[in-house]
Amino acid sequence: MIDPNISRALFLYKQKLQKAVNGISPLQQKFILHWGEMGTRWGINRTVAQVHALLFISERAMPADEIVEALGVARSNVSTSIRELQGWGIVRIVHVIGDRRDHFESMHDVLEMFRVIVEERKKREIDPTLALLRECVAEAEKSRSAADATTKQRLTDLLGFFELMTDWHAQVRQTPTGVLLKGVKLGAKAFKLLGLLPG
Repeated sequence: MIDPNISRALFLYKQKLQKAVNGISPLQQKFILHWGEMGTRWGINRTVAQVHALLFISERAMPADEIVEALGVARSNVSTSIRELQGWGIVRIVHVIGDRRDHFESMHDVLEMFRVIVEERKKREIDPTLALLRECVAEAEKSRSAADATTKQRLTDLLGFFELMTDWHAQVRQTPTGVLLKGVKLGAKAFKLLGLLPG
């Protein structure tokens, strides 16, 4: 039988090893680090993604100085990251009674956050591309160059695809969340019901 004092000491030692770094548990660290890595693959600054991850999993709104301490990054980097996340519309300021500091929280509704991010990416990436494609196709219509005939056809096809996806996005954006979730869960079954896939 193990001495209760030794057992208690082992338990406390194990807890100390598991203790969070800067108030972040190992599980939280794992998620925050991964989200930061994924952010860079999506074209988002690593710290911006890590700040978002921390706020997303946090039980409460956090002031910037706690974010700095938790992530071990410069205050200026956290401030820039928060502004970027506010620009995306997925982080907002929250005021706490008795505390003069600004606190920040992330959206927690995953589907709504996805919708906001998609809408913002559309504004930043798709809309300018659509405008350019329309301009290029209009110019190609006026061109008599044989080389531009192929370019015109390819750009017209690309424009058609972008317009189709933009129209689809507008329809999805108008769809109530519950209906959208049911549709997503149906997946290929919906296409089979419509006779678009073999049953």
